[in-house]
Amino acid sequence: MFRHALLAATAAAATCPTLASAQHSAHDTQATHADHAADDRAGATSPDHRAAPHAVPHHAPSGERDGPAAPPSATGPDTREGAPPRQETGRQARATSTAPGAATGQAAPDAPAMDHAAMDHAAMGHMTTGAHASMAHPMPALTAPAAWRDASDAALAHAPRGSAMSGMTMGTAAGWYTPGSGTSRNPAGEGPMRGAMLHAGDWMLMTHGYVWAMATDQGGRRGGDGAYVQSMAMVMADNDLSDRVHLQLRAMGSLEPAMGARGYPNLFATGETANGRALVDRQHPHDLFMELAARVDYRLGGDTSLFVYAAPVGEPALGPSAFMHRGSARYLPMSPITHHWFDSTHITYGVLTAGVSAPKVQLEGSWFKGREPDERRWGFDPIRLDSWSVRGTWTPSPYVALQVSHGRLKEPEVLHPGEDEDRTTASVSYARAGLATTLAWSRKDRQPGDVLDAFLAEATYELTPRHALFARVENVANDELFPDHDDPLHDRRFRVTKAEAGYAYRLPIVGPLGVALGGTVAAYAKPAALDAAYGDSPVSWTLFAKFAVGL
Repeated sequence: MFRHALLAATAAAATCPTLASAQHSAHDTQATHADHAADDRAGATSPDHRAAPHAVPHHAPSGERDGPAAPPSATGPDTREGAPPRQETGRQARATSTAPGAATGQAAPDAPAMDHAAMDHAAMGHMTTGAHASMAHPMPALTAPAAWRDASDAALAHAPRGSAMSGMTMGTAAGWYTPGSGTSRNPAGEGPMRGAMLHAGDWMLMTHGYVWAMATDQGGRRGGDGAYVQSMAMVMADNDLSDRVHLQLRAMGSLEPAMGARGYPNLFATGETANGRALVDRQHPHDLFMELAARVDYRLGGDTSLFVYAAPVGEPALGPSAFMHRGSARYLPMSPITHHWFDSTHITYGVLTAGVSAPKVQLEGSWFKGREPDERRWGFDPIRLDSWSVRGTWTPSPYVALQVSHGRLKEPEVLHPGEDEDRTTASVSYARAGLATTLAWSRKDRQPGDVLDAFLAEATYELTPRHALFARVENVANDELFPDHDDPLHDRRFRVTKAEAGYAYRLPIVGPLGVALGGTVAAYAKPAALDAAYGDSPVSWTLFAKFAVGL
């Protein structure tokens, strides 16, 4: 297994320098234009000030940044402390001049601050500077109010240098929220999506990925140990096809199948199979294909749109954003032991979702395949649409995202044929100034079968661009810890609590590529009936090095 893990690390790591190299010039451009950051409270215009084609003006985050400040731009005024605010450019100035409060240079509390129009990734394919100024479908000057942008920038001030560009939002988010996995939402206070940004003609691309090398010792009699590598690569491509129609394409994959069907040790984790047997106290590897999806938004007016998300492999509208795509779990190396209560549908072979998306509310429904992926991780599972879900998401402020969802899954577990599942989830995510938290609850109601609840609380606090603390506490009722039918504890339900905490030291490498070095310690609370199998007080530890594009 270790040899396969090294092969996975080598293959996945080979992609990271390529991405970093391709983005190095973009990162330099970002640094060069840091002194061109738009002042939200400046309303003056300068008709002679022009941005170069494909230059991405952005709102520079406040607070301490890692590394030296960019030199003053030759084409724009100095924006260091005490310097006069930069005048806005081109369309930005025209848009701001017509906004409420433009006469005084102050934006109205609920009015969009137009200096961020170019940051609305809903139209990144149609930049209004340089060669794109005369496009047939100019981008709409619609962004979230200044408070939402300020919340995003406050988070970015705590992130490692180069991990993201200020003001960047993907799809039609327009700064009102940060997109999560599938069609889910995270608070705008998590900051912009982390990764490398590229222009390709009229398309705007965002790439993200990681190679996560780990060594672990899962305590107790049933805990395993070893070294392994997790990996993921993701590309998102956005373009406005017209003034009303926006297209987003998404692809995500992993080389984790190289670690073997049994995945890696994770005490008290259950779900899916390896070599025809149930996986217990282990986390299965993710599939080679994690997402291949297209989303089309049709703008109704303002920031409201109707959308359709279609994916031969993707994620339905069920549960919060998957753990690998939410800021509260950014450096937690283990998947949650509640993974199959909250996240098990994040790789689903066959998804069709439709909904309405407004700045603060999203309502959606999905038709999808209920069966979880099979253990042949390199392949592509048959597509079927036999299950459904509905989800409502509310983002009342830049700092909060709440979701409630319910779904009926058709025979999700291969070892439980004829057993469907009603799944209900609720979660609240809060993010502000480097702190990202998630509180979540889920209920599995098997048809026929038991009702099993799970609770999760996790947080990541980026104290500075170098230092981060994180923790997760889970409590779950699980009846799959003893799959052997001859075991006297077979099918008995046990409530287990896991508490894990850790630290990460982050280092930029080049451009958006960085590394986080850290470790965690986990302890468990369980019924005395499990002592014979697990020991009295198991304790686990994990050390890791996470190389990531958009750390």
